[in-house]
Amino acid sequence: MGRLMVLALRCVLAMLLAGCLFVQGVMVPLLAADMDGGGGDLSHLRVPCIVITVLGVAAVEVVLVCVWRLLTMVRRGTVFSHAAFRYVDVIIGAVVAAAALVFALAVLFAPGEAVPPGIVLLICGVSLAALGVALTVLVLRTLLRQAVARDVEAARMQAELDEVI
Repeated sequence: MGRLMVLALRCVLAMLLAGCLFVQGVMVPLLAADMDGGGGDLSHLRVPCIVITVLGVAAVEVVLVCVWRLLTMVRRGTVFSHAAFRYVDVIIGAVVAAAALVFALAVLFAPGEAVPPGIVLLICGVSLAALGVALTVLVLRTLLRQAVARDVEAARMQAELDEVI
């Protein structure tokens, strides 16, 4: 991976992280104020919605930090090691947690007439898509495991060859 690509990805990750912090620091309080003052059908869901939003954004932040760490490992040439599995596992866990949070939001919105059924179905679709991302990362983890095993085997064979020579 080239230096320019690493720099570009780091810029994108930094902007996304800044956006997450903006959402948690500015948008969530505004959402809380809007839900509190409206007095509509969703006012009783104010606290659960705020908690789900904050936890969901935190899950995104965890994924961004883990991708940053993996990118650092790529830059150093150490990504094909057992240390990378820790970050990949955390990413999988964070994405599954985010999917569960999105599904919990759909469950909160499902009863009653305040939220149309189509919106609840769309939220369930987003939850399913997040689970699909988690499964994709799980497949990539398997590929990483195979690459690490081959790298270890290649190092062993190189050491044997060095002994012969």
